[in-house]
Amino acid sequence: MLKYSKIVGVVLLVFLFAMCNQKSKNDTKETILKGSIDITVDETVKPIIDDQIAVFEGTYYEAKITVKPKSEAELINDLVNQKAKVVVTARNLTKEEVQRFEKNNINPRITPFAKDAIALISNKSNNDTLIALKTVIDFMQGKPNTGIKGLVFDNPNSSTVRYMKELAKVKDLPTQGVFSFKTNDEVIKFVSENDGMIGVVGVNWLVQPSPNMVDVVKKINVLSVKGLNDNKYYSPTQNDLAEVKYPLARDLFIINCQGYSGLGTGFASFVAGEIGQRIVLKSGLLPVRTPGRKLQIRNEILKNNE
Repeated sequence: MLKYSKIVGVVLLVFLFAMCNQKSKNDTKETILKGSIDITVDETVKPIIDDQIAVFEGTYYEAKITVKPKSEAELINDLVNQKAKVVVTARNLTKEEVQRFEKNNINPRITPFAKDAIALISNKSNNDTLIALKTVIDFMQGKPNTGIKGLVFDNPNSSTVRYMKELAKVKDLPTQGVFSFKTNDEVIKFVSENDGMIGVVGVNWLVQPSPNMVDVVKKINVLSVKGLNDNKYYSPTQNDLAEVKYPLARDLFIINCQGYSGLGTGFASFVAGEIGQRIVLKSGLLPVRTPGRKLQIRNEILKNNE
C-alpha cells in the first residue's frame, strides 16, 4: 500500500510539472502585445524607430523588440529570402518583390507611417547654405565644374545612395570625389571636419543626434535645396515636407511578412496610431496623419477667486 502511494505521488508530481511547464509555454506565446521579435531597420531611419520601441516597450512590458540596423540592400535581401520577417524601409516593395512573396503564399502587410527627408549638409565654414539639386546630379553624372569637392554617403548599399542614383539616372557612382562610410554619424563627422564636402544623410540623424554627436552637428550646415523644376530653395523641415516642396522627400514603411497577427502587427499598429504619430511629429519627420488635439471648451470664464 505504501509503495502504491509513492507511485501515485510521483505520477501526480510529474503531471503537475507538465501542467506548469505547459502554462509557462502559453504565457510566453507571442501576441500583438507580448513576446519578442527582431525588426530589421534601414539604418538611415534608426533614431525614429528607437524612439518608437522605447515607448512601445514602456507601455507593453511583456514586449521585447530587438533592432537590427542594416543597409537597404541587405534589408530587402533578407526580407525576400525570409531571413527577416518585419522590416522598416524607406521604399515600398516593387511589383516583382510582391509577386515573389505571393508565390510563397505570403501577403506582406505594408504600413506607411512617415515622410522622411534626405538632407544635404556642408561644413560650417561654408557660408553658402543653398544648393541646386541639378548641381548634385551633374556631379553624380560625372560632369565637370560643378563646384562640389566631393559627395559623402553613409554606405554604398544604403537607401540614400539608391535614391540619389535613381534621381541622377546613373547605375554607378563616380569613381572620384565620392566617399562612403558605414553610418550617418560618420558622414556628419567627416563633413564637420572637411570643408567643401557635401554629406547625404537622413534628416532624423540631425534633428535627434545621439549625445556624443550634439556638438558635431553644431559644426555643419543643413542646406536648402532648389528642385529641378523650381526657382526657390526649400529646407528638410516638416512644413516644407507637408507642402510637398522639399525635393528630396521619401516615404517610410513597416513591412510585415510574419504571416500571422504577432508582435510585428501590434508594433505597426502602434506606430501608425495616435501615440506613434505623435512620436513621429516630435522627431522632426512628417507623420502620415496629424495627431488629434483635445480642446476643453468652457461656457464661461472662471475667475481666479472661484
